[in-house]
Amino acid sequence: MTSVNDPKFDVNRTFSNLCGVTLMNNQNGHVVAEVMRGKDDVSVEEYPSMIRVDGKGKLLFDFAEITEVIGFEFDQTDFEEIMSTHYGRMVHFDDKTMLFASPEEAAEYIDFDLRPVQ
Repeated sequence: MTSVNDPKFDVNRTFSNLCGVTLMNNQNGHVVAEVMRGKDDVSVEEYPSMIRVDGKGKLLFDFAEITEVIGFEFDQTDFEEIMSTHYGRMVHFDDKTMLFASPEEAAEYIDFDLRPVQ
């Protein structure tokens, strides 16, 4: 029997410096995962019904790069269709989506004020 005092249930509040998305494990999700697989500090894990794409620091999904590999114009709506969840700060642009592990790094894009309110 597992005890609630078991260390594997401890809370770890240290900063992971990770961000990521869960993609559908279909043809389009697979292509996006393959594009991301070769990038520095990116890991891709495939499961029967989903694909995890995780990055250290930040992730950049460049739609022009994905378009070239997938064979049709890939844009934000296509990305949203295959993505089910994410963690980290997500910022959408016309030609790419970026995820940031740190809100401070995303602050300039999302109008996030880091100064405390008086």
